[in-house]
Amino acid sequence: MSLSARRNRRPLDIWPGFVDALASLLLVLVFVLMVFVLAQFFLGETLSGRDTALRELQGRMAEMADMLAVERRAKDALNTELQASLSLRAELEARAQQAERAVRDQAGLVADVAALQALKAELERQAATLMQRSEQAEAGLTEERKVSESARAQLALLNQQIAAMREQLAQLSAALDLSEKTAAEQKVQITALGQRLNAALAGKVQELARYRSEFFGRLREALGDNPEIRIEGDRFVFPSEVLFDRGSAEMGTGGDAQIVRVAETLKQVAASIPRDIDWVLQVEGHTDRVPISTPQFRSNWELSQARAMSVLRLLESSGVPANRLAAAGYAEFKPLDPGDSEAAYRRNRRIELRLTQR
Repeated sequence: MSLSARRNRRPLDIWPGFVDALASLLLVLVFVLMVFVLAQFFLGETLSGRDTALRELQGRMAEMADMLAVERRAKDALNTELQASLSLRAELEARAQQAERAVRDQAGLVADVAALQALKAELERQAATLMQRSEQAEAGLTEERKVSESARAQLALLNQQIAAMREQLAQLSAALDLSEKTAAEQKVQITALGQRLNAALAGKVQELARYRSEFFGRLREALGDNPEIRIEGDRFVFPSEVLFDRGSAEMGTGGDAQIVRVAETLKQVAASIPRDIDWVLQVEGHTDRVPISTPQFRSNWELSQARAMSVLRLLESSGVPANRLAAAGYAEFKPLDPGDSEAAYRRNRRIELRLTQR
């Protein structure tokens, strides 16, 4: 009976259970490996994006450093230009042009400062974004315990780069403050230069006014006591009838003599005028409002200009340097008397001599 019971007992088969357990363990390992690979992939993408952003920030910082260097060179050149001499008229004009360029450079500098400030704000915003991403990455690293040590080292390097970028931003802020201070100092210097230029020009104008008074006084003596020839302000006025016939630009004999006396008097006075005063004798022709239309003169413009040129040519032929003469015709558009009487018309028909600065 015991032998029959032994024969009826089958041996225990554990192989299927072992295979199932092994398959389950393998699936678990594959799942864990996939989770780890995905975590490594996303972490690598995040760190790669940060490295790219940091390289872009470093490039922008280099561009800003170049811009600041260019601005310093421009400011040095401007300070050198502002130290030129103001003794002669030519130097005064050159310094005025330099002051105008300095104003434009200052405007450009202010615009550059504003652009740098905007860029600084953008960098600070990007730095804040990187810090936020870094904090998120740190939170993710806390949750993912199986992150490799190399990723942690890269995160530490990223934090160091962020700290370095903050230091560069602080240096940039200091440089911007210095640039704004320098721009303000240059504005004060330019204002002072303009005041000195205006004072120098005013001095030249006053000095020329003294020679103008001397010229008019001597001219009055040379021309005699003619009540029709008069001085009005800074102008010496000849009635057209004294020099020309009505409607003509040909100077009569009496008019030639008058203008020759003017030339001789002007040459005497010009000999005492300093060379740094760039003076010129302006000859102006004026007519009345009665229109003219002849084969020679189509309008009062042509007549007034032709009369002024006749006086200018006679002055030049009498020895007055051509570079000290200028002529203009104003027709009837600068009347001394707005009336419609013959007396008003006679007063408006005139040749004016004005000793002025070019």
